[in-house]
Amino acid sequence: MAREPIPTWSFALVVVRLGRRILVVHERKHGETWYIPAGRVEVGETFADAAHRETMEEAGIEITLDGVLSVNYQPVDGGAARARVIYVASPKTDDPPRTEPNKDTLGARWATFDELRKLDLRSSEVVTLARHVLGGGVVYPLTILGPVR
Repeated sequence: MAREPIPTWSFALVVVRLGRRILVVHERKHGETWYIPAGRVEVGETFADAAHRETMEEAGIEITLDGVLSVNYQPVDGGAARARVIYVASPKTDDPPRTEPNKDTLGARWATFDELRKLDLRSSEVVTLARHVLGGGVVYPLTILGPVR
């Protein structure tokens, strides 16, 4: 007998690096805290598509994906699961992040590690990810997820 599929919510998160700074977005949700560009993968999208779209919607920045930092799968209550791919990226241009509020965020900015630690962050995960990326930690090639299209 076939098993029922596991409902899975999929998310793409992006650590965008520019020199010694990380892109952070000031969220409308989650108590108006700061986080990295992130969001749910929509129907018909790949994780990479969602990473590009979310970064553009939330920060107004076009990116180049440089690699994969982490792939996470976590069971959640009710028999569902959450899957996340955390990318490392760089901006395609020198355009500044969007500072005007829109429907997605209140704005975005580049932050050094020290500045980041002083922000009201949604999660300490942001500091952990920034420390890893800015410290030269391992970043896996995009092909770890399969062929790049």
